[in-house]
Amino acid sequence: MPPQPEGIWRNPYSRERWMTAKGEDRYRRGIYTFLRRTSPYPSMMTFDATSREFCTVRRVRTNTPLQSLALLNDEAMMEMARALARRIYFDVEGPIRDRLAHGFRLCLSRRPGEAELDRLEALYRQQLANYQRDPGAAGKLLAGEPRAELAALTMVANVILNLDEMVTKQ
Repeated sequence: MPPQPEGIWRNPYSRERWMTAKGEDRYRRGIYTFLRRTSPYPSMMTFDATSREFCTVRRVRTNTPLQSLALLNDEAMMEMARALARRIYFDVEGPIRDRLAHGFRLCLSRRPGEAELDRLEALYRQQLANYQRDPGAAGKLLAGEPRAELAALTMVANVILNLDEMVTKQ
């Protein structure tokens, strides 16, 4: 039961409530997400998930603006970006380019090209300057931890997780 918007399960005929999972269950694959036919998980509906009433051999691939908005703003997606940023930050010591290349490779299973790495570094430096000017924003993004470097990496991680190659790779 990953995070979802408040009140989705509100139903006059049932007192059941969505209880966001804690611990390891919170980070399970989407295939294990609990579905309720009368109130399906919103992100899955945005990505055209089946109703599971019938066996589906092949799903239709779509790409809509709502999918992009969900990937950029959904609470669960931001949680994933924060986790990736922590991994990038703590797995690799050294220059930021090495850290960014590591994060890119974790997600896409390939090394970034120089132009890709340049763009990611430019984004990181821009976000770092923003969060250094406004430590409160870094604390808000990281749930109370005002670390500008980690907040900037979180924004870069969010971009990496939203690359077309990451979202639609086969």
